[in-house]
Amino acid sequence: MSEHGRPTRANPDVSPASQRTFPFTLNRTFSAVQMALLLGLSGAVCAAPETEPSQQPRAEAGKDSLVLSETTIEGQMLTADDLPPAYAGGQVATGSRVGLLGNKDFMETPFNAISYTDEFVRNHQAKDIGSVIGATDPSVNVPSKRAILETFFVRGFNTGANDITYNGLVGMAPNLRGATELAERIEVLKGPSALLNGMPPDGSVAGSINMVPKRAADEPLTRLTTSYESNGLYGAHADVGRRFGEQNQFGIRYNGVYRNGDTNVDDQKQKMQLNALGLDWRTERVRLSLDAYKQRERLDGVNYFGIASISPTVNKVPSPKKGTNSLAPDWAYTINDTETVLVRGEVDLNESLTAFAAYGQRDGGRNALMTRDTLINNAGDINVLAYRSDGQGTQKSGEAGLKGVFDTGPVGHAWSLAATQYKSQMRYKDLQIPNYVVTNYDNLDFGPTPDLSKYGAVTSRSEAKLKSFAFLDTLSFLEGRVQWTVGWRNQTVESASLTPARVKTSRYSDSRVSPATALLVKVTDDVSVYANYIEGLSQGSTAPTTANNSGEILAPYQTKQYEVGAKFDLGSFATTLALFQIEKPSAYTDPTTNIYGLNGEQRNRGLEWNFFGEAQPGLRLMGGASYTKAELTKALVKRNEGNQVTGVPKIIAKLGAEYDLQAVPGLTLTAGTQYIGSRYVTDDHRMELPSYTVFDVGGRYTTKVMSKPVTLRANVENVANRAYWIGSYNGGDGSGLSGGLGTPRTLQLSASVDF
Repeated sequence: MSEHGRPTRANPDVSPASQRTFPFTLNRTFSAVQMALLLGLSGAVCAAPETEPSQQPRAEAGKDSLVLSETTIEGQMLTADDLPPAYAGGQVATGSRVGLLGNKDFMETPFNAISYTDEFVRNHQAKDIGSVIGATDPSVNVPSKRAILETFFVRGFNTGANDITYNGLVGMAPNLRGATELAERIEVLKGPSALLNGMPPDGSVAGSINMVPKRAADEPLTRLTTSYESNGLYGAHADVGRRFGEQNQFGIRYNGVYRNGDTNVDDQKQKMQLNALGLDWRTERVRLSLDAYKQRERLDGVNYFGIASISPTVNKVPSPKKGTNSLAPDWAYTINDTETVLVRGEVDLNESLTAFAAYGQRDGGRNALMTRDTLINNAGDINVLAYRSDGQGTQKSGEAGLKGVFDTGPVGHAWSLAATQYKSQMRYKDLQIPNYVVTNYDNLDFGPTPDLSKYGAVTSRSEAKLKSFAFLDTLSFLEGRVQWTVGWRNQTVESASLTPARVKTSRYSDSRVSPATALLVKVTDDVSVYANYIEGLSQGSTAPTTANNSGEILAPYQTKQYEVGAKFDLGSFATTLALFQIEKPSAYTDPTTNIYGLNGEQRNRGLEWNFFGEAQPGLRLMGGASYTKAELTKALVKRNEGNQVTGVPKIIAKLGAEYDLQAVPGLTLTAGTQYIGSRYVTDDHRMELPSYTVFDVGGRYTTKVMSKPVTLRANVENVANRAYWIGSYNGGDGSGLSGGLGTPRTLQLSASVDF
């Protein structure tokens, strides 16, 4: 450990894959486990933990800490107790999973990464991923609130919920939106990561987000949380964990969530149900786990987009309304269903070699009725397209490999070898009704529920397969003070479009090699500097029917990142600084040759400053500032070249603060603020959204009632009820209003008790 009590190298859990089917259904699994839990709990009363529920153990300074050998094998399956510990303040962890690198201490990670703890999630009453990763990180901008599909801007590029990994496996996170109650940690790695994580299904290159499943800790847990959100959204969450066996080798963790009611947006409702089960078994050499969850969410009165597109004749932005106003019809809805089972295992073959494997299967999809709205003039008239859509399917994901350590003279090696495979089969039922109605922004009337008598038949199918083989080696010099990582991943992409009768209309297969290298130098125990080159990989798009090469599917295209940074650990407070450049190709039809190809490019250059920890005892701070120049370096419209990309603010600044009030033991006051700079509405810069600043306030109180730990929380988002447009939903030249209206003033209350 370092002199601050922070492990110099956290044990990583490198991901895996073995393909097998299970002779039981998820529903039967839940029924059996829930019955076992009820029987077990009826005869046992959990002892209350020594610490209050909102105060997890923190890394504190300690001068006599044990120094771990640099040749210690990295790669034991992590349980809740084995996860990298929380940093001082308890809000983030000292390390996180960095794909193929495994779990790395943040001071030994040659990338900009952060891991949010369950304590941070609970205290912020965050119910979706965006509320966690977008709260204090200036590298992240969340362009929507409670949208059908969660999306995030990281370093000025867009990524979505479909590219989030669950327990390190791609495609296993919930469809469209994920409940935070599934995760013990939520990890963010900023920038492309083809070598570390492989190509995500939707090909995003902004960064990677991983949800770490909950595991039973050695200390028994039975926690019940009730919640309320204005204007009538009620919820309950049960979190139960136990370990069994002479050495606590078997663990079980169950999370059940139910939310239902009216949100604070007019005519908007939410209903969400979640059952999640985590089982694990650990011995000295073998670690096994099984995760299974079923999530179902219904949202009424919501759309995928705010205003999805803008006519070229429009040059006036409508004035933003308060966030309580809806931009969706009351008949719009979406239903998300996800049912997932995931197994993971690893075994130490000897003291320096570990084999690992994992496999997961996800079933479900989305079923929606919505609109796509186009602003057609400066008077605020909107042309509405009604859209009935259903997409259901199955995804299978797995990986397998080896990892180990060895020395060649004075040089240490920590290496990983892995193969991955992801398969997806989807079928779609779609019906579009163009020009359904014309309404006005100032007096929205979407008309009656559309006639859907022509809806019901399968309209298309799709298949996709992603396979990869990767190798990396981290070479350590000068007793680990210098660490050089080199590696590559060979990624194969196969995709096909099919008719409803399963006749293939197009097929594509191609491969790409994505190399990466990173250098980290530990100048002192408290200062690290690093540099990296890494690539992202995205599936090539298909040439439109109007192009001379109509129907041609482009080869996978590579995004390139160059980054340098520095990290400073002051023991209870840490700060990081990163400078990056990311170049991403884009496709369009050349107006001269009429050939569709990779003719465009977006280049983002930025500077990020982050900080977190305890500035002084009782005062916790998180936040930072970023500057991002997101430039169109090659564009279809040449006069747009050099312009800032639609929806990407140049400047973002955020601050979150917590203060323990000494005069009232157990009382913590909280506050937060976000400044989002101006954003352009279209790539030609004819319209611009002004900057906005929002403030949040809150507090929590921990006490004991009948010897049971109790935590009461209250948060108010956008306390001034500021009206603003969020910006673009996914960037590009579609619409800088597609993110919709900002979050209204929102009151959140919750009460937790540990039995």
